[in-house]
Parts: sequence; C-alpha cells; structure tokens
Amino acid sequence: MGTLRVPVTQHDHSKGPANAPVTLVEYGDFECPGCGAAHPIVTLVLQHFGPKLQFVFRHFPLTQVHLNAEPAAESAEFAGAHGRFWEMHDGIYENQDRLGPPLLFALAGALELSELELRNALASEKYAPKIKSDFLGGVRSGVNGTPSFFVNGHQHEGSYAFEDLVAAIEQHLHAKASL
Repeated sequence: MGTLRVPVTQHDHSKGPANAPVTLVEYGDFECPGCGAAHPIVTLVLQHFGPKLQFVFRHFPLTQVHLNAEPAAESAEFAGAHGRFWEMHDGIYENQDRLGPPLLFALAGALELSELELRNALASEKYAPKIKSDFLGGVRSGVNGTPSFFVNGHQHEGSYAFEDLVAAIEQHLHAKASL
C-alpha cells in the first residue's frame, strides 16, 4: 500500500474544512472513464460525510492514452487562477463525452472567463508546471493509474464504489476517535 508522499497544502484544490478528521485525495485524469464514473460517487461521499471530510483533487493526466487530459487539466488550473477551479472540474467531468478544445472554451465562456486568455495559457503551457508537479507527486506516492485515492495519506486499495470509499473513510474516522 502506497503512502502519500506530498502533504496536502493550501496550494491544493480542496473542498471541505482543512481541519476535517479525514482527508480524501484523488489523483485523477479528466479523460479517464473511471475518473468520470468516480466523480458523482465522490460528490455523494462528500455529502455523506459533510464537515468530517476534506477532499483534494490532484492532476494525473495519462497523456499517452488521453490526448485531451493535459489541456483539460491546464484549463481547470486556468479556471482555478480565477477562483473557478471546481466549476471547471465539474463541468469537464459532467461533459466528459465531449471533451476537447471546443468544450473547454465553452466551459470557460460559461464561467465568464476569457477564451482568449485560456487559449494563450494553453499555447504557452502556463499551468503545465503545476500539473507536472501533481503528476510527479503521484508517481512518488505509488500512483500508477487513475483514479487513485488516498485516505489520510494511505493509498485506498479498494474500488471507488460508494460503499468502499465510505468504509475506508469510516475506518479512519473510528481510528481518530479511539485515539
């Protein structure tokens, strides 16, 4: 079982309280079908646990097989620079079947972000260093596919099914409560 080698910081994209007793970290790829299937499940898990859970998303684009994964990750980072990361994240996953530049530009427009600025950011690979940093942190932590989850720093070996994620999180909640 892998261990999260890069601690969660304020530079990560997170939902939920930073002081939550459990932190769930996902290494994901916006073009990965499994990540797309996990997206609504993670949303339900977040609702289920409320303030007991912090969720962190990190990029792990599998660029050899998913040609749109890197531009999608860079587009999410572009949106994040304007305080709209989660809206772009959700929009990409909810429209994954149409993933490509037209969708990314349409999502940017829907979020009232400049398509021209996004085009320039993609052309210059402005956000590529952040994506590469996430990716390398995942490799160091033992990630070899997506989606990969870590619960309080420990790699989740089960599936991303709702029941499996809830059980893993509850195990960590009970461990914290017994300390």
